Amino acid sequence: MSLRADRRRVRRDLAVRRAGRFGLWLSPFVVYLFLWVPILVLIVFSFNDASSISVWRGFTTRWYENIFQNTISAGTEAARFQTGLLLRAVRNSLLVAAVSTLIATTLGTMIALAISRGRFPGRRLLDSFLYLPVVIPDITQGVSLAVFFNIVFAAAQELLGVRWTPGFATIVIAHVAFNISYVAIVVRARLAGMDPRLEEAGRDLGANGFQTFWRITFPNLFPGILAGALLAFTLSLDDFVITFFNAGVGTTTLPLFVYGMLKQRVPPEINAISALMILASILLVGGSLLLQQRGDRRQRG
Repeated sequence: MSLRADRRRVRRDLAVRRAGRFGLWLSPFVVYLFLWVPILVLIVFSFNDASSISVWRGFTTRWYENIFQNTISAGTEAARFQTGLLLRAVRNSLLVAAVSTLIATTLGTMIALAISRGRFPGRRLLDSFLYLPVVIPDITQGVSLAVFFNIVFAAAQELLGVRWTPGFATIVIAHVAFNISYVAIVVRARLAGMDPRLEEAGRDLGANGFQTFWRITFPNLFPGILAGALLAFTLSLDDFVITFFNAGVGTTTLPLFVYGMLKQRVPPEINAISALMILASILLVGGSLLLQQRGDRRQRG
């Protein structure tokens, strides 16, 4: 009896192991399927020849043509608005993303260098705080920044008599606040793979701190810095929640513009706009990854 029980137990354990291996093999496909199927459906229906976004009526590119020909249908033949509104939102998004990326890349690189190379009190605490914007939900960051700006604006009006309102400045500051962490993390990863003996050799040959940084550290870090900048630009370009809580009148970015369209109805052009945004994000993130890989190959070579 004990021998039969042992055989049954062995068979059961082997079956559980086989099921576990199959589950481990299948889980990545399920996860990617869950993430990408909605995006693929959106891209496919952006070529749907129907006003309805749920019924397939054939292939067409007229929704893209409407965008580039300066008109977007809004449900009826007479109800149309100029694509200039869309282009203005795109311009606002690009402006905010460019300015916030420049500031966040500069500050994030400085913070990464300070944490990796510096020795000062509170370094570990700063290192811990660096990951907070990455793990904190966007709505928490958006609300907390909105409350912070309200307090600052109220104090400025009471003490200085100056009336400030949310606008481009608040959006840029909000985007810089969460993009710094992403840039610093990417640059720190690049620093971890950098040989410190290169900097030591530069100092041994008579270079001062600035010369060592500009001629040795910065060229080796540049792929990581550029990758972090592209990532920050992508995140800023796509952000909705934090922008929504800190935007003002006349500062509509592309995600806010799309949200405003969805509140009234869902025009078929929305799929085309979303597909173009996805394409831009993929190109930017893909460029960031290629730059990191090329920099790693150069450093190993």
